[in-house]
Parts: sequence; structure tokens; C-alpha cells
Amino acid sequence: MSRVCEEPESRELVRDIFTMTGDKWSMRVISELGDGARRFTHLMAAVDGISHRMLTRTLRSLERDGLVNRQSYAESPPRVEYSLTPLGETVIEPVMAFIRWTHAHQAEIEASRARFDG
Repeated sequence: MSRVCEEPESRELVRDIFTMTGDKWSMRVISELGDGARRFTHLMAAVDGISHRMLTRTLRSLERDGLVNRQSYAESPPRVEYSLTPLGETVIEPVMAFIRWTHAHQAEIEASRARFDG
């Protein structure tokens, strides 16, 4: 397992992606976009509790990583839609596998925490 990230630049990227998948907002935004393209205001309403500033930062970060596409339409008023890129669509399954693993081992994890916390 330790050989998976022997290259320093790979370790940093892996750490960044794990951080992204574990942050409060990224996977919620990705999940919402998994159902199709959405406008910013739709995302604001769908991702309960996210601020305008945090949604902007999250979308920009996901766009930077190549997971989200931002499409501007030259209309009046201007319209912008966000969607998952093909790369963004591929992140859903590994995250779902981790969630399934957590559910499958939930009782063991909770029992271990209870023993540890004593």
C-alpha cells in the first residue's frame, strides 16, 4: 500500500483529492450535478446551508481540477450553467464505494469508537 504514492507529486495530488472528497461541500455539489447541468441559483437552493461565496469557491475549485464545466450563454440576462465533465462523472463511483464500505462496517466502527472513548 505504501508504494501507491511513491512519487512526491502523486502524494500531494492524492492528499488534495481526499481533502476535496471529504470537505463539507464538494461532494454535495458533485452529487447535485450528477443529475444534470444546473444554474448557480439552483445549486444554491439545492445544497442546503452553502453560502454564495462558498459555492463560488467550490465550483471554481472543481472547475480547476477538471471535474466541473462552466458554460456561459450570451443571453439577456446572461445565463451560466455548471455540469460535470466526463472526469467529474468518474469520481462518483469511487466515492460511492467508500460510502458503501462505511455503511457495511458502521457497527464495527461505532463499537471500536465506544471502546476507545470508554
